[in-house]
Amino acid sequence: MMFSAGCSALSSSAPAAPSGPANTTSSTPSVSTGVNAGGARPTVVLVHGAWADASSWAGEVKSLQASGYTVRAIANPLENLTTDSETVADFLKTISGPIVLVGHSYGGSVITNAAAGNPNVKALVYVDAAAPDVGETNGSLSGADSILKHRSDAQLFDQLPYPGAPAGAMGLYLKEDIFVTNFANDLPKETAQQLWASQRAASTAAFETPSQTAAWKTIPSWYFLSTGDQIITPTSERAMAQRAHSTVTEFNGGSHLTLISHPDAVTTVIQSAINSIH
Repeated sequence: MMFSAGCSALSSSAPAAPSGPANTTSSTPSVSTGVNAGGARPTVVLVHGAWADASSWAGEVKSLQASGYTVRAIANPLENLTTDSETVADFLKTISGPIVLVGHSYGGSVITNAAAGNPNVKALVYVDAAAPDVGETNGSLSGADSILKHRSDAQLFDQLPYPGAPAGAMGLYLKEDIFVTNFANDLPKETAQQLWASQRAASTAAFETPSQTAAWKTIPSWYFLSTGDQIITPTSERAMAQRAHSTVTEFNGGSHLTLISHPDAVTTVIQSAINSIH
């Protein structure tokens, strides 16, 4: 079976490149305040994707903290969409006051489920991410033009068993040539190789588990998409953003790792979501 998951990656300490121009279309009005009627600033919660850890958000965390926001980049288990979402949902229950919930790549599928039923989640932000409807899998949403649709599993991944895996599930590492050439294609080669070397494995079960809810149907959403993304492609992301009635920002260029190469551009979209809370 050819793998078709949309995925994420690790962070880098390399300095961010200047942000490229972006086009923004809005279906959700925003206002110039990040404080709700009760006077509480929202907490920003960032959820990483596959082949990643929370440090992928280092640039965004730095910028948001400098602006005075409480921000948490939390661990995503990368094992199963249902249980990964429950892990994030349990964390969200520990936060009082409004929440802006942000997901990159597979993390978008996780926030789509984790936000359901939590009235404190006021905005969802998708960063080169999947936003599944009920019954859809993350792996089905990369887009027909994704590199993941045009390579075999053997060309894309190193696969290995792992303890406690569901029947038939395997752990996946992205192969170096795919990571450098198609995944981190706007980062310096040396940086991309370092990220490849330090990636975490993700379970095939994470990409094959159907989504149980679609929080974007009831929670306002923002969508950051990179035109240079070869993993979850702009064609797929535009379609998901349109059905979610998201406020859309298209970043001209970038890659699937624009959150690392251009964190200021991503932070600007997160700030727009913060500003909508009133």
